[in-house]
Amino acid sequence: MTGGATAKATGSAPAHAPWDVRHRAVLLVLSANMILDAVEVSVVLVALPAVRAELGLSPLAVQWLMSGFALGFAVALLTGARLVARLGTRRVYLAAMLGFAAASVAGGLLDDPALLVATRVVKGACAALTAPAGLAIIAGSFPEGPRRQRAVAVYSLCGAAGFTAGLLLSGALLAADWRWTLAFPAPLALLVLVPALRVLPRDGAAGAPARPSATPLRPPRDGALLRTALGAATLNGTYHSVLFLLTLHVQERLGWSPWVNALALLPACVPLAVTVPFAARMTARWDAGRLIALGAAAPLAGYALLLARPGLSPYATGILPALLLVGAGFVLSFAALNMRAASAGPAGDRPAAVRSYQAAVQLGAVVLLPATGALAAAGHGGRPAFALLTVAAAVGLAAALYPFRTSSRKVRP
Repeated sequence: MTGGATAKATGSAPAHAPWDVRHRAVLLVLSANMILDAVEVSVVLVALPAVRAELGLSPLAVQWLMSGFALGFAVALLTGARLVARLGTRRVYLAAMLGFAAASVAGGLLDDPALLVATRVVKGACAALTAPAGLAIIAGSFPEGPRRQRAVAVYSLCGAAGFTAGLLLSGALLAADWRWTLAFPAPLALLVLVPALRVLPRDGAAGAPARPSATPLRPPRDGALLRTALGAATLNGTYHSVLFLLTLHVQERLGWSPWVNALALLPACVPLAVTVPFAARMTARWDAGRLIALGAAAPLAGYALLLARPGLSPYATGILPALLLVGAGFVLSFAALNMRAASAGPAGDRPAAVRSYQAAVQLGAVVLLPATGALAAAGHGGRPAFALLTVAAAVGLAAALYPFRTSSRKVRP
């Protein structure tokens, strides 16, 4: 690729130039993989009652198919930078895609619950290696400015849309067998891997990202970052937990089909997918602290509604309002939380700080999903589990309000 001094400095074409075929191909491959990673999170959700029935698992045991993925994701985020620094972004990305495909095949063939969970941990780790590597490749292939912002927006939109697609796919795949929800990503991952071998820039070549340094991870000392991570962890953990509880409820107690179950959960994820392209503009217009506080308050209200009406019926007045409030929480605060984490602390510490923040987001699900599963397995109905989610959401709101009150006092005369 050529284009003058700017291209030489960035390894890409000038910022004002249109995307060429290679840029489009790189973004297409990275976005397809981002969709696949996001689909993997949600496609298993609706299959959990079928897995539970066939393998005789308790709610606590079956939830590890979800929290195991989050655990692998968190661990790889914390340790993956050293691997990328040693082997290079492209090699790690391609190896992680191959590992993702292999774990998918194994997941579709295994019957042992512990081994099934192990495949989910591996897939989570592989997804954690491809997502940051994809952003690094975008940063190296697209010059800073409008072109890179547009590429990141497309990449983020694919991630948000992938969760919705996973729910719909699960309803279709379960018509055949629940094993397809675990195995189907394998051929798709290989289809993405083949063009990736050709179009992704090699480390050290023009257009390739520089190898990141293996910045040692330290517990974040910045109070704002800690509260941001806590807020994001409770938002993500309660979100996955409530979808897990509602899936078990509507399929096992109300007798809904997996397809109807998938459609019923869409109000919790479609709003984010629709509004991702406008998230940066919304955050620039309204203060991030206000958006984070409102984004924490909305799910808290939703969980309080479920706690007040544990019967959850009819859908229009029981489940739907709570799902809309949870979806609103992500619309309001998702981008604001990420932007606040990315700008917290000294510039030199930010790569490690962002990895710690992203790991905290996943650890929220690792902590809350097993706790929710244990309460669901105790046999006291949904009220104890919804009480837990309400308390966790209240903690997230408290973390969001603390810096907001502090900043408000600073502007008083």
